[in-house]
Amino acid sequence: MNRTTALQKMMKWDKQGRYVFTLADLTKIFAEDSPKALQAGLNRLVKEEILLRPARGIYLFNLAYSRDSRAIEHIARALRRGEYNYVSLESALSEYGIISQIPIDRLTVMTTGRKGTYPTPFGTIEFTHTKRRQEDILADVVQTNRPLKIAKPERALRDLKRVGRNVHLVDEGALSYAE
Repeated sequence: MNRTTALQKMMKWDKQGRYVFTLADLTKIFAEDSPKALQAGLNRLVKEEILLRPARGIYLFNLAYSRDSRAIEHIARALRRGEYNYVSLESALSEYGIISQIPIDRLTVMTTGRKGTYPTPFGTIEFTHTKRRQEDILADVVQTNRPLKIAKPERALRDLKRVGRNVHLVDEGALSYAE
């Protein structure tokens, strides 16, 4: 893969609003003859800072015009593609103003996939596993104009209690106001 072809293909996806890719996505996009050739090409693009590698197996088109302030959520969605994921716990409660602290370097996500913590240049993504059914998840989340759905305030608080997190920062007055 040469640089010009790679830029053309990345810009095509950028025009569609997509700038975060998994290795499997790039394998399909670039259709190289061998995995070694693909990896060598990707390594060159990373070295030239055309692509960033924020997490293992995840690539971000660094020159994207569609890049927004929610890059960390795009990365989280790519890390757990095929699973139900939603912003919850401290991240959601902070957005609703229910806890006083604002997690500026951490995104807490509930997932039906594996738990795990992923440090990225955009902050740390913390996945917490849930065994809840799809129907229950969809009933308690809000779809907004962002990559991940967000838990309703009461769901985020229940998740916080269920996973045994500290609840002393919760402002009960703000909770009743948010509902």
